[in-house]
Amino acid sequence: MIQEFKEFVMRGNILDLAVAVVLGAAFGKIVTSFVSDVLMPPIGMLMGGVNFSDLKYVIQDAKEGVEAVTLNYGAFIQNIIDFLLVALAIFMVVKVYNRAVKKQEEVADPPAQEVLLTEIRDLLKK
Repeated sequence: MIQEFKEFVMRGNILDLAVAVVLGAAFGKIVTSFVSDVLMPPIGMLMGGVNFSDLKYVIQDAKEGVEAVTLNYGAFIQNIIDFLLVALAIFMVVKVYNRAVKKQEEVADPPAQEVLLTEIRDLLKK
């Protein structure tokens, strides 16, 4: 079992996955900063000076030594925008990657009909 685990961990795919997770976490921080520090302030200003992170619904007011119970829907809206931007960026990367793979496949492998026609032509020449 230890040997199998060692082989599993040493596989190249695991290393690729680890790098992707680290880069994804860093990318997520960049997107979160972009949304909260760059995108949301102008949107809040257009909506009358609203700070989205302050938007909340108070369920129970604060009492002696007990904090208020709130639903922080502003932070939720900000997280939805974060998610949509990350999803859009990943979609664009996958789209570019798929286009590059498709072009590479077109160059690498001619269609089967073309191969057959070439073989028939060569046979007819003989």
